[in-house]
Amino acid sequence: MEKIEGKEGDKITLSEVNLISDGDKIEIGKPVLAKAAVKATIKKQIKGEKVIAFKYKPKKRYRRKVGHRQLLTILHLDKISVK
Repeated sequence: MEKIEGKEGDKITLSEVNLISDGDKIEIGKPVLAKAAVKATIKKQIKGEKVIAFKYKPKKRYRRKVGHRQLLTILHLDKISVK
């Protein structure tokens, strides 16, 4: 998941849930479910894999190489609640 503000070990609540599945019953939000929430714990704040963007134009000596590493948050889902 993209970076969420907080430290390792902090507990957070995600209120924007798109889909809930309980065996055969599936609820899909349009765009989100108002009655659902997910409680989670932040495990790590890391950087993702490096993505390289390389542009060039043949015969023109134009070359640009740029790297990017996305900031990510690893979560442990504690509880999914439906009101």
